[in-house]
Amino acid sequence: MATIFTRIIEGEIPGTFVWRDDVCVSFLSVNPLNRGHALVVPRVEIDHWLDAPDDLRNHLFDVAHTIGLAQYEAFSVERIGVIIAGLEVPHLHIHVVPVNSESQLNFANAAVDVDRADMEAAAEEVRERLEAAGESGVAR
Repeated sequence: MATIFTRIIEGEIPGTFVWRDDVCVSFLSVNPLNRGHALVVPRVEIDHWLDAPDDLRNHLFDVAHTIGLAQYEAFSVERIGVIIAGLEVPHLHIHVVPVNSESQLNFANAAVDVDRADMEAAAEEVRERLEAAGESGVAR
């Protein structure tokens, strides 16, 4: 059975995408730790990040870095946190989270209800920064 992330990637479930390429996608979390919290997800279903081949893992981190740079500019935060937990969905994904404190990286504080208009506005801010940087993977 396909993971929820595969279902989002395939358009079966809506997602607020900021990045798409042949290898991976990035979309905003529906349970964000902070505004603009994005997930970088490979198109192929791999459960554990330790099982990812080097080229895939490197690409995912390159995209996470690119998304992080855009978030840093868009949201004027102190840091961009990166988390690979993998416990909630059995499909490798990297959380890329704009933060001002470590306490904002606590999944116990994840939002349970997100305003869709604010989520789309945050995604648009990231997309605009990606386009300004000349990135080719911007999801439109």
